[in-house]
Amino acid sequence: MMGKDHKSLWQECLSVIRDNMSPELFDVWFRDAESLGFNDGKVTISVPSEYFVSQYENRLYNVLRSALRKVYGAGVKIEYTYNVVGNDPTSAVTLASSSPSVSLKNPISRQIAQPANPMGDGVVYEEIESQLNPVYNFENYCIGNSNKLPFTIAEFIGNNPNKTDFNPFFLYGNTGVGKTHLIQAIGVRVKERIPSARVLYITSRIFENQYGTAVREKRINDFVNFYQSIDVLLIDDIQELSGKTGTQNAFFPIFNYLHQKGKLLVMTSDRPPVDLDGFMERLLSRFKWGVTEVLPSPDLELRKAILRQKSDKNGLALPEPVIDVIAGHVTESVRELEGVVLSLITRATLLNQPVTPELAKLVMQSAVKIQKRKINFDMIVEATASYYNLDADVIFSRSRVRDISDARQVIMYLASKHTDLSSTSIGYKLSRTHVTVLHGIKNVENRIGTEPVFCDSIETIEKSLRG
Repeated sequence: MMGKDHKSLWQECLSVIRDNMSPELFDVWFRDAESLGFNDGKVTISVPSEYFVSQYENRLYNVLRSALRKVYGAGVKIEYTYNVVGNDPTSAVTLASSSPSVSLKNPISRQIAQPANPMGDGVVYEEIESQLNPVYNFENYCIGNSNKLPFTIAEFIGNNPNKTDFNPFFLYGNTGVGKTHLIQAIGVRVKERIPSARVLYITSRIFENQYGTAVREKRINDFVNFYQSIDVLLIDDIQELSGKTGTQNAFFPIFNYLHQKGKLLVMTSDRPPVDLDGFMERLLSRFKWGVTEVLPSPDLELRKAILRQKSDKNGLALPEPVIDVIAGHVTESVRELEGVVLSLITRATLLNQPVTPELAKLVMQSAVKIQKRKINFDMIVEATASYYNLDADVIFSRSRVRDISDARQVIMYLASKHTDLSSTSIGYKLSRTHVTVLHGIKNVENRIGTEPVFCDSIETIEKSLRG
């Protein structure tokens, strides 16, 4: 490398990469990658968007790292720079050095720490790796009417970790609606404000694995003591501890101690505490001590906003007709929206095609099965309310008036039949438990078989749904 400038070195690296992949793929992924410098064992590369970073760090990781080691030597580090908003250089982000929180390590460097070890040597707990991803922050969380309340609560908690107004915070919702992003944003904000705070994000599965290790090594006390040293404990997918009696027994004194000491506990689940099976009652009762809030599936306007944000972030603005098509068919999951955007950008880039509604539909056919999403929950509510001559709002009330109750059960039945929603998801939308939904569905099925008039009403509503 002696005497060579950073651009010459990068060209050598590109030559190695070119020899290890097809010309077509090389042209797509590395044509626009440029070297910005090489200093102190770190090479800085300019790429078109964050999407390219994800591809380099996952799909192309081995070939890229091999080429880097060959040209730059062992131990070389890499950082990526891209424009967050299209071609606007003022929005450039350098991933290996720039992050929302100075106290967090950037995960893109690939120097990802192992989950915090609750049984490390010694009894003095030094600074821990928070396991937070700084990308999951409040600043890049898309807000709309449907998620404004849980966002507001989460932001308040992040700004005021020492207040107990919402402690514990139990956030539930379907897979892919943004729960992980929101609770990690709490941790990121706390670390921004209090860098010395012992913040830990962990999944329930990892927590369970750590407990198993503690049992085998006869170090339960070390396990409990470690977690009692945490200031902000963020646990994802708490429902996965269902039936894990030993783990729950270990978590119980951890929860009690942290809550008593005014430490912050935040949990996510795919269902509210009342619907969690396989949990000790004493633990469930504690989950309800603070505030429980649902993170619903994004509404239409929020879905459109998310699509605009994700497309701008990836350097390819989507035309409004394309956004309308995607938002109209991908209705339940933020993760699905992100996946469609990335698939669309990949296809358009690889095939050098314009991004059109037709191309979006082609992508969605394999990604989200749009043929099953013609009838959605909102349509069912509207059609049923119209048939029963009711204001749609009363269906979501606690009223048990016969017509309202019948309409509500019909909605449960039709939603289970014509959408991909689970009984739990239907319950979320109607503010009922999944048990209530299952009962309502069963009741409608029984009435269809025994009441011809009621059967006719169901058929009439279904006919209106089909247009």
